Amino acid sequence: MKKPSQTATNLKELIKHAISDLEVTPAEYQQIMDAALDDGHLDKEEKSMLSQFHAMLSNGTIKRVKG
Repeated sequence: MKKPSQTATNLKELIKHAISDLEVTPAEYQQIMDAALDDGHLDKEEKSMLSQFHAMLSNGTIKRVKG
């Protein structure tokens, strides 16, 4: 099995933090987006994590709050 990229690992940690407190500030959101695009390539794991993250934002599981 292929090892996840370093950017996927960093992205996972940032998203886990947002999930743990069920909210994301504009700065945290930007940090997540920057981490996803850090290496200039979205791999399969990153796409999956971003899709799940955005689904949680859409359904209200994670709230966007002011920073």
